[in-house]
Amino acid sequence: MCYSDEITDLMRKHHQSLSEKDQRKYAAIEAVKLGHGGIIYIARVLGVDRNTIAKGIKELKSESDTTCNQQRIRRRGGGRKTRASVQY
Repeated sequence: MCYSDEITDLMRKHHQSLSEKDQRKYAAIEAVKLGHGGIIYIARVLGVDRNTIAKGIKELKSESDTTCNQQRIRRRGGGRKTRASVQY
C-alpha cells in the first residue's frame, strides 16, 4: 500500500491549502479509503498525528447535515504564542 511520489506530493500540497478542520477530514477520508494500515501510512505521508486522523474519522462518522454547514474556522495565529515570539 503505497502511493507514487507524484501523488503524495499532490496530496501534501492539497492538505496544506485546507483549513485545520478540513485537513483533519481529508486525512481521515484518505486513511479510510486505504483500509487496514491506512491511518499510519497517511500520518507519515501528510505529517500529522495518528490521533488527529482518528479524530477526523470520528467527526466524519458523527457528522450531520447541520454540522456540515457551519462556517466557523479558527483564525490564523490563534492559540498560544511560541516562546521565541514573545518579547520580554
